[in-house]
Amino acid sequence: MAIAALKRFVADHVAPAAFIPPKPRGEKVAVVGAGPAGLSAAYHLARNGYDVTVFDALSIPGGMMAVGIPDYRLPRKVLQEEIEYIKRMGVDIVPNTVVGKNITLEEIFQRGYKAIFLGIGAHRSHKLGVPGEELSGVLQGVSFLRDFNLGKKVEVGRRVAVIGGGNTAVDAARTALRLGAEQVTIVYRRSREEMPVNKWEVEEAEKEGIAIRFLAAPTWILGTDRVTGLECIGMELGEPDQSGRRRPIPIPGSSFTLEADTVIAAIGQAPDLTVLGKAVKATGWGTIEADPETCATAQPGVFAGGDAVTGAATVIDAVAAGKRAAESIHRYLQGQDLREGRAFDVPKELIAHKELSEDMEYVPRQEVPTLPITERRSNFREVELGLSEEMARREAERCLDCAACAECLQCEAACGPKAIRHQMKEEYVELEVGAIILATGHEFYKPQGLPQYHYGRFPNIIDSMEFERMCNAAGPTGGEILLADGRKPESVAFIHCVGCRDAHSNTYCSRLCCMHAMKQAHLVKEKTGADVYELYIDIRAGGKGYEEFYERVQREGVIFIRGRGAEVIPVDNRLVVKAEDTGLGRPIILPVDLVVLVTGMVARADTAEVAKTFHVTRDKDGFFLEAHPKLRPFHTNTDGIFLAGTCQGPKDIPDTVAHANAAAAEALVLLGRGRVTIEPIIAEIDPDVCAGCKVCVELCAYSAIEFDAERKISQVNGALCKGCGVCVAACPSGAAQAKHFNDVQIMAEIEGVLA
Repeated sequence: MAIAALKRFVADHVAPAAFIPPKPRGEKVAVVGAGPAGLSAAYHLARNGYDVTVFDALSIPGGMMAVGIPDYRLPRKVLQEEIEYIKRMGVDIVPNTVVGKNITLEEIFQRGYKAIFLGIGAHRSHKLGVPGEELSGVLQGVSFLRDFNLGKKVEVGRRVAVIGGGNTAVDAARTALRLGAEQVTIVYRRSREEMPVNKWEVEEAEKEGIAIRFLAAPTWILGTDRVTGLECIGMELGEPDQSGRRRPIPIPGSSFTLEADTVIAAIGQAPDLTVLGKAVKATGWGTIEADPETCATAQPGVFAGGDAVTGAATVIDAVAAGKRAAESIHRYLQGQDLREGRAFDVPKELIAHKELSEDMEYVPRQEVPTLPITERRSNFREVELGLSEEMARREAERCLDCAACAECLQCEAACGPKAIRHQMKEEYVELEVGAIILATGHEFYKPQGLPQYHYGRFPNIIDSMEFERMCNAAGPTGGEILLADGRKPESVAFIHCVGCRDAHSNTYCSRLCCMHAMKQAHLVKEKTGADVYELYIDIRAGGKGYEEFYERVQREGVIFIRGRGAEVIPVDNRLVVKAEDTGLGRPIILPVDLVVLVTGMVARADTAEVAKTFHVTRDKDGFFLEAHPKLRPFHTNTDGIFLAGTCQGPKDIPDTVAHANAAAAEALVLLGRGRVTIEPIIAEIDPDVCAGCKVCVELCAYSAIEFDAERKISQVNGALCKGCGVCVAACPSGAAQAKHFNDVQIMAEIEGVLA
């Protein structure tokens, strides 16, 4: 998947949301360096309510993104827009301030800052270490790019040699070409496969005419006062070194000379820690010593990340480090553990995988359009032009949907109460309770079961919950009521009783559909002014204020047509609703832009499993069955288990609240009483007659019968038995009898009557 290209497409076409300032925390945090790591840390700290100031040594913010990456890769306008957004969040950026020279870390703490993040980057180039490096015409890659991007005059000769194989080397080579060099050659001591630069950057450089000499290293820069050439030696690859790449070994007698009047050294870079003095501890590689996960340094309150810690890497690596550091600083200031509950690396075993079938069609990746070669040489226009909408859609469709969770951990980061813990594992917990309330709710009928409405086949036929989502300010349209093509509808039809009061689906009334549809019709009128039609069987507005709202909606101009919507069909670019107007006694046809199917409530798909688990029964429609519809509407036939809300049957919100309160009250009564009154007529099993067949155990709906493996007989738990008599009727040996109604007792009663 071309994930980077898809993200770029979204960034190009969707403006960032307006920043809503959080509640200020009061603590001040200083960030040193306005590069990708520093800006990322400042962004996330500001989102968390901290007062952030960024001190930067350069005259413009952006770090290497501004002075290291050329315009043809990262346009300055795009970068500036991102930085301005961070400024609007309240982040103060102070330029031309070298920490350690203009201000020390100690002075920053003295000014009231409670924590410091060091994101100073890696702006110091490594020397080549060969004779002639002091000649005029020898430039350092980082300095060369920085001077050019800051608008300083930079000159290159006709023949330019660039030493190195990373991003800086390729950027310097392509920049030199655009500045007028006739011939540019990159000299790299390893093979193409070992080049750390992105392979497509190398391909684009070669397309532009840049030559690359692999397996070659400089030994001498030729010239007296100015560069005239570069002496190199051929290399071969030996065993891998610490980086994992094969070590280049000089080949005796393979020296050669390249003509060059400019040499640009870009063999690596490191942070300049001299200005910080002993304020931070350095590693043997010349980088800041900091925890790679929490970004904490040895000095309390000082954190570091990005290239200053890892050495020269990518922008996204630095951005990620800034985000990690912001979280660590927040925890540090709040007195929390820096590691607890954080997932730094997702274990491979937690990542879901999808096996590819052999018959799966291969679809090639969409190639990102680029600026023609002939239009690149003398300018810095952006080379990668980005995907078109059609290309982006085709590329997104290539996704195999390997896992429901992409392990991005964004849900965990966004959750304020920290209720999401990605590393938690499933576990079974046993709780001792005195009462259970089932409040599992309901689902809405899926209109696919009624093919006459063509739901799912045409985009402007939606159900009432999809419409509800559309009206929400956090929904896909920002609360606007829009058609699939982005237009506002001029006419909308609501079809009532979809999935209820219908012999083809469910025969019961869902009770809330009429008022739900009227509320949504009111929203359509309020937001669009469109013509609205309500097709109904009869209006059931049986709650407080419901009838008044029904009259209000009619006064607003909503047209009510008594008659079920029979069919919805597309005609041209509109939808046609066929129905029968029972008031007129004839069929009608309504052309509309949008059809909303007002679906009824149905029992949840897992109701049968839940009923089995808690030993409760269900009615013919799948809802949990109450003990008595009038006298005990929130009890079940299992003592101590109560029902609340729509799991017992369709209800609107006020009835659901009342039902739940009553269930809670009954549960409290039971807990306060501390005992359960059991049925007087229950089953009992004669141990002398029981054959241990277990028929009764399998049939008992209340799990009231257990089998004693030691005695080889079944036993009845009187607290659970409801005296239904199923086991009595099924017992093949006659051992199961109804207490107080066994054969002996019944015969005695008959004899007493006849005496």
